[in-house]
Amino acid sequence: MDVHELNLVKIKEAWQRITPFVHQTPLQHSRTLSEIANCQVHLKLENMQKTGSFKIRGAVNKIFSLRPEEMACGVITASAGNHAQGVAWAAKACNVSAIVVMPEKAPIAKVRATKAYGANVVLHGQNYDEAYQHARILQAEQNRTFIHAFDDPAIIAGQGTIALEIMSQMFDVDAIIAPIGGGGLIAGLAVAAKEHNPKIKVIGVQAAGAPSMAQSLACGARSCLNSVSTIADGIAVKQPGDITFDYTQKYVDEIILVTEEEIIAGILFMLERGKIMTEGAGVVGIAALLADKIQLPMQKVAVAVSGGNIDPMLLSMLIEDKYHQVACW
Repeated sequence: MDVHELNLVKIKEAWQRITPFVHQTPLQHSRTLSEIANCQVHLKLENMQKTGSFKIRGAVNKIFSLRPEEMACGVITASAGNHAQGVAWAAKACNVSAIVVMPEKAPIAKVRATKAYGANVVLHGQNYDEAYQHARILQAEQNRTFIHAFDDPAIIAGQGTIALEIMSQMFDVDAIIAPIGGGGLIAGLAVAAKEHNPKIKVIGVQAAGAPSMAQSLACGARSCLNSVSTIADGIAVKQPGDITFDYTQKYVDEIILVTEEEIIAGILFMLERGKIMTEGAGVVGIAALLADKIQLPMQKVAVAVSGGNIDPMLLSMLIEDKYHQVACW
């Protein structure tokens, strides 16, 4: 693909398109995290976004820019949960029929919310990649318009609007940290930030149990993992996108991996100290800072807290395990 197909101008156009329909989320300073990480940490709270995640940005930008004949066909997508809700919301706002294919083990809260936004949910496969393959079959059978979860310039541009907001809220930001699954968020952020100011560092964080982008960059080409295993279901992707890989390779400065224990510690830290509920995928940037895996001394750092749609049963288990350990001490 032409790496110039997406640029800062396209992301600014996306920002104008979606602004009436999404929240400008807070950029909140965290004194505690700043002291721990020895830098000025500001949290971009996309867990407070409509549908509880940043994914609505890309979905709105994509669906609202479809041609009438593409809308008339209805849309279909595959998602682990957050993109599902964004597509369902955007499709309902446009009065467009939507089918969402989700993994059979998708969090119940995400499945219920997607249905509540008006989409027809199909559960198929053990992970995102298997759900995606089934969605492509259904698309061909029903001639629907496919809305990719991450590997689409309009989706990436929508996610990149987060960087525009960050830079408007903190004009002298030194670094932006964000999760990586398929790569839509990090690619959009990186294009927006680097084309605005090449000195801004862009750091991605992946779960060690699903390091598809990190492995691909190490190989110099997209590669597919045999399996993924992580509590961070929103970034449990076997293979990054073709488009997102190109932009990540071009613009992202570094990718950090965090363990399951570090992700859990991040979720509980945010609950206990920040009074903020996050999901596994949404907290990996914080987890990396807590684990001292990112050193940005005295710099102004924005961390994308990408979502808060954690399964209540999972959260209950994590809290119970934590306090059981405390009681044993």
